[in-house]
Amino acid sequence: MNISLKKEDILFNIGKLYEGIVIKRPSLHCKTPYVADVKLYEEKEEDREEIMAHTAALGCCGLADTGAKVLMTKVENKKNVCSYKIMLSLHEERGYKQYIGIDPKLAETIVDNCLKKKLLTKFKNTHKYVREYSYLNSRFDFAGYDDDRNEFILEVKNVPLADYDDCYAKDRKNRDYTEYDYKDKVSYFPDGYRKKQKDVVSPRALKHIKELQEIRQTTNIRTFLCFVIQRTDISSFQPSIIDPIYRAAVIEAVNAGVELIALVCKWESDGNVYFIKDDLPINLDPSL
Repeated sequence: MNISLKKEDILFNIGKLYEGIVIKRPSLHCKTPYVADVKLYEEKEEDREEIMAHTAALGCCGLADTGAKVLMTKVENKKNVCSYKIMLSLHEERGYKQYIGIDPKLAETIVDNCLKKKLLTKFKNTHKYVREYSYLNSRFDFAGYDDDRNEFILEVKNVPLADYDDCYAKDRKNRDYTEYDYKDKVSYFPDGYRKKQKDVVSPRALKHIKELQEIRQTTNIRTFLCFVIQRTDISSFQPSIIDPIYRAAVIEAVNAGVELIALVCKWESDGNVYFIKDDLPINLDPSL
C-alpha cells in the first residue's frame, strides 16, 4: 500500500506518548488480566522505571503481552491503580516499523472524526448523528440521518491484527512467508481466547451483526458495520475463518443488506493518526 500522508488527513492527535516494554501481564502487583507491568524506556538502563499500565485489549494476541513494545498515555486519575494506559503497539518486521492502535476506544474516536470531517464515502451527506445509540437489545456506536432524512445505524469494530495468512497461530508457525511482500497481509476480525475451538470469539460482536441484519430487514434504517484497521501493512480484510460462526453471520447479513466498510488509518510516533482509505477490499468468499 503506497501511502502519502497529508496534513488535512490528520484525524486527531492522541497526546503525548510514552514508550515502554511489557515485562509481565497480568501484573505481579494486580492480578487482573487488564493490567500489565511495563518498563518505561529511557536511554540508560538504570533510569528505566517500572509502572503498571491498563491494557483494555488484554494481550491483544501478543501486541500487548510480555516483550511487546508499546506506546502509552498517562492516566491522570490518582485513584486509578494504573498510571499509564497502553494505546499503541510498535510492531517491527524486516526493517519496517508499524504503530498499531490496539485500544478499542480508538476505533470509535477515529470513526467519529471521520464523520465530522466527512471523509467516509458512504457518509458524505450525513446531517446529524449521535453516539451510543440503543436499539433492540444492543447499544450501537453511532446513529443518525442524512440530508434526505434517511436514518442509519453504524457499529464499529477495532481490527489491530493482520498476518500473511488468516489461520490458527499453531498452523502459521509451520509455514514459510519469507517470499511474501511485507505489506501484503490480510487483516482479520475477530481473534482471541476461546475455551473450545467451536465457540465464538466474541458473543457481543455476533449479537451486533445479527441485530444489524434484523434492523435492516424489518425497517427502512440503513445499517453499517465498520472495521477500523489501524495499520497499513495490509492489502485486504476478512471476517476471520477461525470463527466460522461469526464469518457466516457477516456474510448472511451482507446478503440481507447490511453494508460493510473497511477503514484504514495510520499512526505515527508523534500521536497523529491519519485517514488513509475506506475501500480496502473485503473477502467474503463463503468457501473459505
